[in-house]
Amino acid sequence: MNGFTRTRHSARAQRRNKLATIGFYTLGALVMLLIFWLLFTILSKGLPALRPDFLIKQPEEIDPGGGIGPVLFNSFYILFISLLISVPVGIGAGIYMAEYAPDNAFTGALRICVESLSSVPSIVFGLLGLAIFAEYFGVGLTILGGGVSLALLNLPMLARVTEEAVRAVPGEIREAGYALGMTKFHVIRKVVVPVALPAIVTGVCLVAGRAFGESAVIILTAGLSTSGEMWDFNLFSPGETLAVHLWYVQSEAIVEDARQIADKSAAVLVFVVLLINFMFRFPLWLGNRRRGR
Repeated sequence: MNGFTRTRHSARAQRRNKLATIGFYTLGALVMLLIFWLLFTILSKGLPALRPDFLIKQPEEIDPGGGIGPVLFNSFYILFISLLISVPVGIGAGIYMAEYAPDNAFTGALRICVESLSSVPSIVFGLLGLAIFAEYFGVGLTILGGGVSLALLNLPMLARVTEEAVRAVPGEIREAGYALGMTKFHVIRKVVVPVALPAIVTGVCLVAGRAFGESAVIILTAGLSTSGEMWDFNLFSPGETLAVHLWYVQSEAIVEDARQIADKSAAVLVFVVLLINFMFRFPLWLGNRRRGR
């Protein structure tokens, strides 16, 4: 009787396992189909009509045929400034929280604050940047204000992702490093960070894509206009980005080809975000493949 009962339980477990496997594969396929459908819908509308001169021409307010040259440059420039600030500070904060911070109530409260800041709407950081740069320092809506505000927006997420990535590294690897006479900093630099690097790069990809496609923060801190120059490196120039330009063209522009400009701008925006992820991911994939050999 016991053997018969065990057989029934085993058969039931096998059926549940098959049903769960089918369900998860189905959900995964549906998510992939949704992603590919979204990408195809956006890219198919904009890429066929995209021409190289569209990427370097000045935007037009009245006449048709405008481009996205200055706003595309501003997008990369502000992204670079934000990553230049947020990556070292965010990764350093995450490593500190995982490796050096004492396990007490204050550290626990600090983690809660960081997690809470990660979920704060981006417009709040935009208002903070507006208060700091436009009102307190009186510099107005600038590229610098947009870059720093985006860095503040991305810092909590990057710090939390880095902390979790470092904590996920097995303790045995650290102990092996200490057994070889390595210092704590040497273990972190040579052992822990390389193991946690794929997850950290994932966090950097997330914040980079979010920064490149952010609009609310940029509207409040960098403005809705450009200096009119294609390569303007002045940090105190207005810094309308591609995401903000897309919103403006789609909602308020009066040019005849506003719809076509919006479709092409959206395609460029999505393509650049995909390219950013590929650029961060490809070196890791190449390194893992070489180590596998």
